[in-house]
Amino acid sequence: MTEKWIEAATSDEVPEQGTLQVQCAQNLICLYRLDGQVYATQDECSHGSASLSEGFIVEDGLIECPLHQGSFDIRTGKAVSVPCKDDIRVYPVKIQDGKVHVCIEE
Repeated sequence: MTEKWIEAATSDEVPEQGTLQVQCAQNLICLYRLDGQVYATQDECSHGSASLSEGFIVEDGLIECPLHQGSFDIRTGKAVSVPCKDDIRVYPVKIQDGKVHVCIEE
């Protein structure tokens, strides 16, 4: 597999304590900003095929799925509450010249 860095958004587009859905190659990705740091995960919940970008950031850096209220750690992708059992994918992120770049493996 090769790594490919894709420009996903401008840094200003990612709201603090909020979400932003972007498409990188053929992947729907959810961007988050927590305490000034940008993170990226797959946008689809591993439990019910809901869009995490429509979810809610709750305490301790968790994203709550809007469908069944299961949650994941934004930083690691770990499923932390039921009914979610399977972790979600996280993507490396870097900021260059005010732009958010996400690393996609091909």
